[in-house]
Amino acid sequence: MSFPKMIMKSTLEALKKRIDEADAIVIGAGAGVSTAAGFVYGGDYFLKEFPEMNRKYGYTDMYGASFHDFATPEERWGFWSKMIYLNRYQGVKPLYLDLLKVVSGKDYFVITTNVDHQFQLAGFDKKRLFYTQGDYGLFQCSKACHQKTYDNEAIIKEMLKQRKDGLVPAFLAPHCPVCGEEMEVNLRKDDLFVQDKGWEEASLRYSKFIDEHKAKRVLFLELGVGFNTPVIIKYPFMRMTYQNPNAFYVCVNLGYNYVPPELENRSLLIDGDLGEIITSLAKAK
Repeated sequence: MSFPKMIMKSTLEALKKRIDEADAIVIGAGAGVSTAAGFVYGGDYFLKEFPEMNRKYGYTDMYGASFHDFATPEERWGFWSKMIYLNRYQGVKPLYLDLLKVVSGKDYFVITTNVDHQFQLAGFDKKRLFYTQGDYGLFQCSKACHQKTYDNEAIIKEMLKQRKDGLVPAFLAPHCPVCGEEMEVNLRKDDLFVQDKGWEEASLRYSKFIDEHKAKRVLFLELGVGFNTPVIIKYPFMRMTYQNPNAFYVCVNLGYNYVPPELENRSLLIDGDLGEIITSLAKAK
């Protein structure tokens, strides 16, 4: 087994041992996983794909540009159609396939704040996934007039076909079939986020999994989670580890590694390259 540089062999062996011995693994995945997998939102890549957003407004990354107050639907969907396509419909990243190998044969569940659908594309069991913050591949009513979402792959690809100079024809702008208002991407950004039937069912399955394993040897494996939304993954993982004396908490991230004193003897903090660590574990498998 080869190990990433700067990570001690004993640390990786300790993590592998925890994975092997766990009765169940709960993966909590944040933006750091997709970053490690190769998703790029800024720099030269942004300038190549969205030159008009840089030229007109000075943006240098997709995240910042996504908050722009677009004046027209042509410009709004000119940006969003390409952003969605680049981050949702270009296939699976190898790192997610490696992560699936790491937990193969284990009783697992994944909770993630990522919205790029990579876990499902990699082959993770759909019934063991909870996307808490939405999905680039879904539209919802911008006014949340009803709790339903809609697949957007066909219209996004049609927008890209007709996209020119950063704009798409206005007639392609999606509208709510119920109230007629313009649709938007199903992303949690305010209190109008639609939690549809699929979201509610995934939430219940996650709660049931946690409840069924609350006294077992559970490994809470936190990957690439920072402090933007710690109440979704980081703090609950720490709390559930504290409540279950048989549980163990692992945090893998570049920085952002902290554990309260109460968990110092039941935790492993790894400050290193997440991609290299997952790949090494997959090879060992």
